[in-house]
Amino acid sequence: MEMEIAVVTGTSSGIGLATTLRLARSGYQVFAGMRNPAKADDLREIVESEKLPVEIITLDVTSDRSVEEAFALVEAAGPVDVLVNNAGIGGATPLELTPDDEHRLIFDTNYFGAVRCIKALLPMMRERGLGTIVNVTSITGRYAVPNQIAYSASKWALECLGEALAGELKRFGVRVVNIEPGVIMTKIFENSEAATRYDKTSPYQPIMRRNGKFYLAGFQRGTSPEAVAETILESITTETYKLRWPVGEDAVSFAARRPDISDEDCVALNDDLSDEEYNRRFFDYFGIKL
Repeated sequence: MEMEIAVVTGTSSGIGLATTLRLARSGYQVFAGMRNPAKADDLREIVESEKLPVEIITLDVTSDRSVEEAFALVEAAGPVDVLVNNAGIGGATPLELTPDDEHRLIFDTNYFGAVRCIKALLPMMRERGLGTIVNVTSITGRYAVPNQIAYSASKWALECLGEALAGELKRFGVRVVNIEPGVIMTKIFENSEAATRYDKTSPYQPIMRRNGKFYLAGFQRGTSPEAVAETILESITTETYKLRWPVGEDAVSFAARRPDISDEDCVALNDDLSDEEYNRRFFDYFGIKL
């Protein structure tokens, strides 16, 4: 019996690396895509040590040509059973201070990058009546985070795509799922340092600082990339279909509680509040201590 084939994007570190290893250890032939294979040392070392069925390929999801060439290479090995759209970039800057080209790059990577990869595989999956498309979104795709508008908006767009695409492909037997991590112990901000601005003199400083406190609280909880990878494997293999899969205590809490909080209360949370009042409301709303 031939191994099922999976393509994972953004695999040089974090969730992509962990997912590549989890799928390979579970019997998938994995094509690990990354923009710069020179950053593959960590992955390559584990793959060679464990003799895992992983092939590292060049895949820049922002480039039509790169996507076309990468999937032509993959399809020469056989039909793709699983696509994991994980490649993404972050950034933490108020909208007023976010350069337009930076805003577009976040969308081109996080949203249109997934679109390019999906469209490369859709005809084959539809004709086979088989396959799973996994979109790694974010809990910020369910709860809009001030100071991260470009990132949040790109993840909202990907959430929408996943839900609508699941409807389009249901009759063809192709599964679509949205994986919604909370704060995960990855290098996303290290990798997006140029798009993360903290300025103590800015009028937006209180929002910047509170955004940082939210992530600090998440890092202290320590949800690992491996937890996301495990959820991805479950979403692919479970017989009981589910569209949305929050990962991490914070993501589960936001997903469960946000629908019960009014939009106006969420907006008012960012008023000129004392730290004590802000922390109290945040805990009351979401069950998360800052």
